[in-house]
Order: sequence, then structure tokens, then C-alpha cells
Amino acid sequence: MQRGTRQAVPLAGCVVMAMALLDGSSPSRAASNEAAARTVKVLIISMFGPESEPWVNGLGLDQQIPVPGLSADYPAVRCNADDVCQVTTGMGHANVAASIAAVIFSEKFALKSSYFLIAGIAGIDPTQGTLGSAAWARYLIDFGIQWEIDARELPPEWSTGYLGINTRSPEQKPPLDYRTEVFRLDEELLQAALALSRPAVLSDSPEAMAYRAHWDIAPANQAPSVVQCDTAAGDTWWHGALLEKRAQDWTKILTDGQGTYCTTQQEDNSTFEALRRGEQAGKLDTSRVAVLRTGSNFDRPYPGQTAYDSLVTSISGGFVPSLQNLFNAGSPLVRAIVSDWVHWRVGVPELEADVSAVE
Repeated sequence: MQRGTRQAVPLAGCVVMAMALLDGSSPSRAASNEAAARTVKVLIISMFGPESEPWVNGLGLDQQIPVPGLSADYPAVRCNADDVCQVTTGMGHANVAASIAAVIFSEKFALKSSYFLIAGIAGIDPTQGTLGSAAWARYLIDFGIQWEIDARELPPEWSTGYLGINTRSPEQKPPLDYRTEVFRLDEELLQAALALSRPAVLSDSPEAMAYRAHWDIAPANQAPSVVQCDTAAGDTWWHGALLEKRAQDWTKILTDGQGTYCTTQQEDNSTFEALRRGEQAGKLDTSRVAVLRTGSNFDRPYPGQTAYDSLVTSISGGFVPSLQNLFNAGSPLVRAIVSDWVHWRVGVPELEADVSAVE
């Protein structure tokens, strides 16, 4: 039996078709997936349930999109009709890296024009902020990527057991071999976030007011405000004045004296690195990442208090206001992006002089 004439297929076409068969996709299917992906104007990144609640309630995030690879505790991305979405990653650097990668590479979301707001609570340096303060970061510092010598075995001239990896003293800047030790965020977006959020009314509590009274320095003994200072990540929940001093010094070392430490948390360098991998894959733009941390507790004891009591037994009253202030300080940026998307889609626009008018 004579069969139909066989047509030649170019080698390049064969390779593309073969790769498509191997990964279960095709060029047309990839294009279809991209076209079907949900538009996201802002993706809010929370680390655990209480951080997400002010956003879910305040923005009416009533749509749920399940994503394979998210935490079993928080298996879906929540969105609203304004194309604002929120993901809860789970706490700690491993959880955030896995969850953010799952969202980016799920093919469910169109993120190339999206803005990303990492918003979580943190310990705060009493010389830079207070309970409930909202701090926008310029630098993300990884406090965990260091060598450590037990404090009981220090060289006699050292004031800390921490030193940069592949250095010879605590004062030396490391070679940054990990490439995740320090990140600098986009300055235009940072300044816009500051300008939009400074008029915000921040929440407080009677318990936090009473706890602040133990301090005799500002801003620790003042009401919360919006500030700009930098954040240090590390999965070990360190506490105390000596470790705080190392965080201050480490921030200066890694930023060549430009950064100012003020909040301590676990996740932000890991979150940013996962986003950066997405950028390298052509899926998003890390110049559109903003980081907001609010002070839920001080990172060291007040005068006369032990570090143990400060960390373990005391109740500072900062937890509830810090959660609400994620929304109070962060929502003006989110609303500005949504309400003027025609301009924000292209890049950070020049803001009007009276930013307090943003709802």
C-alpha cells in the first residue's frame, strides 16, 4: 500500500517538539498557559496566618487559587477583583523559599508587571523604632551567614563570636560568596512607599504603652511611627544587647556603612532570592519588591530587665498593633498601585505632593 508523501521536519523543529513531549508541554500550550495566567497587580507576601488576616479582611480577598507546592497550612493564594493577591508562605527561610518558588513557577499567575510587598512582624531595635513602628527596608541583611565561635571561647580581644565566612576578624567584610548575604531594594519604590505611608494612623495598645514606659530613650518610649531602616534575617531567634550590637555592626559591614539595622526576622533574604530566581527566569522584576516590617517586640531588654525575661516571659503588648500596622502602613502603597495602574504598570510614577489623599 502506498502511503502519503512524508514531509521533512527541520531538525530544530524536531528538537522543540521532543523537548515539549519530554516536559509535557508544547510551545502553543506554554503560550496558552501564559495567556490564561491570572493578572496580579500586587502580591502581598505573609509568613503566617495572623500576618495575613488584616489583608484578607481589609482588601476582601475572597478568591482562592490552590497552588501545588505551597505549605499544607496555607495551600492557596487569595485574590480580589482588583487583582491584589496574597500568599502565606509558612515561617522560616526554607518555607518561604519553597512557597515563593511554587507560586512563581506554577504558571497560574502573570507576574511580569506585578509589585511584591513582603509584610511581616519583627523584633525591633529600640534606638530606631518602638512597638508597632512600621519600618521600610532599603537593605536586606542575612544575619545567619556567618561563622560563629562560642562566646565562652572567644579570642580575648574580640567582643563577639561572629565573623564573616572566610574572614579573619569580626570587623572584616566577607567576600559574599553566597550572593544572598545582602540585597539593596529599589530606591524609587522605597521612597514612594515611605511617602504614601507616612500619613497613616498606626494602631497602638494600652499594654504596649505601659511596656514602653520602661525605656528612657526615644523612639522606644514614643508612639509608633513609619520609619526607614534595614532588616536582618536569620532563623535563630537571637535576643539581647550584645547580639543587637552585632546586628548593627554586621549591617554596616555588609552595606559599606550605608545601612542602618532596625528589625530582626527570619525570612526576607530567602524570599528575595526566590523572587530573584524568578526574575532570572524572565517571570518578574525584583525592582518592584518592597519590604515592610513592624515591631512586635524589642530585640533586647529594657534597663534592669534580663534578656531571658524580655524574650520568654514578658508580654510587651506589641503583637496585635504590629499586625494591624502591616495593613495600616502597607495598604496606602497597595491602593495607590491599584487606583493608578495605568501608570504604575509602567513603573513607579512621580507622586502628587499631597499623598495623604490616597485612600
